Amino acid sequence: MQVPTLSSPAIDDEDPSVPVVVGAVIAGVFFGGVGGGVAFPTLPTLGTVLGISSFVVGMILSVNRFTRLLLNTPAGQVLDRLGTRRPMLVGLVLQGLVPFGYVVALDPGAIPLSSAAIFFLSRALWGVGSAFVFVGAFTTVTHVTTAENRGKWVGYMRGGQSLGFPAGLILGGILTDLYGYSEAFAAAGVAGLFAAFVAFVVLPNVEGSASTTTRLRDLPAVVRADARVLGIGATNLAVRFLYAGILLSTVVLYTREFDIGLGSLASTGVSGIVMAISVLAMSVTTLVVGRLSDTLSSRTYTVIPALGLLAGGFALLALVPSVESTVVGVALVGIGVGGTGPPLMAYLGDIAPGGDVGKLGGVYNVFGDLGSTIGPLVALPFASVVGMRIEYLVCAGLAVLTATMVLATLDGDPETLRSPEAVPND
Repeated sequence: MQVPTLSSPAIDDEDPSVPVVVGAVIAGVFFGGVGGGVAFPTLPTLGTVLGISSFVVGMILSVNRFTRLLLNTPAGQVLDRLGTRRPMLVGLVLQGLVPFGYVVALDPGAIPLSSAAIFFLSRALWGVGSAFVFVGAFTTVTHVTTAENRGKWVGYMRGGQSLGFPAGLILGGILTDLYGYSEAFAAAGVAGLFAAFVAFVVLPNVEGSASTTTRLRDLPAVVRADARVLGIGATNLAVRFLYAGILLSTVVLYTREFDIGLGSLASTGVSGIVMAISVLAMSVTTLVVGRLSDTLSSRTYTVIPALGLLAGGFALLALVPSVESTVVGVALVGIGVGGTGPPLMAYLGDIAPGGDVGKLGGVYNVFGDLGSTIGPLVALPFASVVGMRIEYLVCAGLAVLTATMVLATLDGDPETLRSPEAVPND
């Protein structure tokens, strides 16, 4: 099969290849999210089923994020060197095979590894695959779009990515209840491999335009050399810290502390609904805000108001703990998160040199994964000391500070970054 190669961006928005290529990318990130989401309502319960300690279960759940954190920038370098098609296909296949590793772990048989070890290795491989898929998705969409339509297509890609995880949560819970663990994991694997097949058929090979390869050790110099890269990365870190790190880690404690119920549902049930509301608000916003940012003279005109809504959501949760305000507050937080991602990624694509899109996308994801990883470590201890009200007010203040940083570091007429190899070493 002849695979098309795209060595430069600027495919016209009306070109039918744009929705086809981006559609394949969306399928990849969506079903990758489904595979990751299926694990969460099922793996935590395996401690009692397989006799795995709660500490080991926690390690299994977190190892994928740790491996992705380590591999984001190397994955970006591989994508810039080899093109996006082969690394993304490898990543998609890994994501599709990992759930079958879960199936094997339920009954290892002749394999000389324990169930815990197989689950751990499978989740680590999922982190490897997701690094190539997520960074590859950003790289591909950036190369096949222009500054005039990039926000729209990045928004669609982010929308698919954000919807995949909750879809996996629902699918995993339902299939496990109806059929069992093995069936739920197998369904996730089939979905992931289907996404890999779709990508194999339609995904082009996007090659960077740089003639030299940037060393990984040069990337910190790139971040230091241009305040915009640091501003984009730090904003992503703050948003992921506040949302995935703080809100999703503490919302069940919040509903329990203030006795927030809904009908026959107690705090735990309400917290699930609350998380679903925030994810839905975030996903819908990503589909709209990217297209909106394409029409404005500066993409920061969407990012700063979004951060304001994020701050307002946390402030409302802190000051008015009721059922109605909780629903509105988490929706505002979701809108704020969804309103930052596509414009920031599109802005990074606007200023990235052609041959360094993958590496800069990796840097962006490193910041986000750092925020998601640090957040849960801080959230619960801090809440136990100062209480939920103070913690959420601090979160509102951090969102305001982040908006101030965006205003100070991101300009309205983005100029292309100097290629990393042009940045002098210290």
